[in-house]
Amino acid sequence: MRALLIIIALGFSMAIMISIPAGIVANQESTQRLTENFNSTISNMQEEINKTATLIECQAASGSAQTIPTGPPTGTRPGMPPFGFGREEVFVNETVGDEIDSIEGVKDVVPFFAKSSNETTSEIINTPRGSFTISRPLYTITGVCLNSSFIGDYSILPTNITAGRNLTEGDTGVLLMSSNLSIYYGVGVGGKVRIFGESFTVVGIYEPANESRIQPREVYMNISDAQAITDNAGNVSRFDVYADDVSYVDGITSVIEAAYSELSVTTYKDRLTQLQTMQERYTETLSSAEATLSQTQTIATQEIIVAVVATSLIVLFVMLYTVRERTKEIGTLKAIGFSNWNVMSQFMLEGMMLSLVAGLVGIAIGSIGAPILSGLLLPQINSFGSRGYQFANPGVSGLGTATATLDPQLMLLALGAAVLLGALGSLYPAWRASRTRPAEAMRYE
Repeated sequence: MRALLIIIALGFSMAIMISIPAGIVANQESTQRLTENFNSTISNMQEEINKTATLIECQAASGSAQTIPTGPPTGTRPGMPPFGFGREEVFVNETVGDEIDSIEGVKDVVPFFAKSSNETTSEIINTPRGSFTISRPLYTITGVCLNSSFIGDYSILPTNITAGRNLTEGDTGVLLMSSNLSIYYGVGVGGKVRIFGESFTVVGIYEPANESRIQPREVYMNISDAQAITDNAGNVSRFDVYADDVSYVDGITSVIEAAYSELSVTTYKDRLTQLQTMQERYTETLSSAEATLSQTQTIATQEIIVAVVATSLIVLFVMLYTVRERTKEIGTLKAIGFSNWNVMSQFMLEGMMLSLVAGLVGIAIGSIGAPILSGLLLPQINSFGSRGYQFANPGVSGLGTATATLDPQLMLLALGAAVLLGALGSLYPAWRASRTRPAEAMRYE
């Protein structure tokens, strides 16, 4: 029983020793992913801004005559008030686009129509800060003007088609569906699905570009179909206005803002400001992550030293007690001819075997409990969400906290460390046992 308790105590000590390096590696991986995400997001945004320098986004603004409240979905978690993920759906008359098209320097005006379904679904979202239950629309439809020149010249449709085909000029009664909505409905290319009560044929499935915890479920269709099934004939959600040249952008923006108060205007300058704000926020996050990693490494070094000392002391005191308990046995061994080296090597071997078994137990415990132990012993670099500016679809991208896992090399290293500590901890007790005189040992009670 005493040996079992010793093995368990040493096992937990070894589990702590191997979980700490695993936690450090996990935090390093988390920091690396934060850096990669930062560089990728900023690079992608800069590229998009450069490509859309002539784009002026004109979004229907809240307070216009066509504002339609949707009853935003909410989410809750224990002890927290509800929070909303919805928004007001606002529309303007599409004739505004014809008027904007007549402004000097305007090349094209591309209308869009977007509306969320009346059906909602509830989902549980797991994050490092806890689990959230959210309720959101089942899907959102986006109506696009299927003009061949618009399709060819501008990014008005998803490009990551995984099955079927994309929408083309003249398509009606058909739609392009996101993969997550396809899975929800259990329908593929060629299948039928009812959207706002009307039947449509699925001609293509695409993978959403946003890598987020809450993936949007969307369908794309002809703008006239979207307006008809939602009883919004003649209404649109936004216009993408393209200037002939960057030099016209400021002038066009000034005219639109002065003449159409119902539109919220965004230009490449606004996007650059958003990019700068995001860079500052990401930089702060990365600085915090690097500071946490430095703190983690310092704490880890201290904890490993404590664990090594504790393990060595456990072996030392256990073996000292064993030597004392077996004094008469040692005397008998020496009386029948065992040399000092024989006695010393026997006790060192026992200590090393005890530590070896404890190392195996520690590896078993660490394999299962490394994430828990490292989480308790080390500061963690938490994930963060960043709301990036995506010109067609705003989305949320985030990174999960890295999980501490044990690799085979770390396990072998821990096993070797356990044997070494067992040898070091047994060295003095074994030497003391070898120096015991037979006559004194036989008199020991």
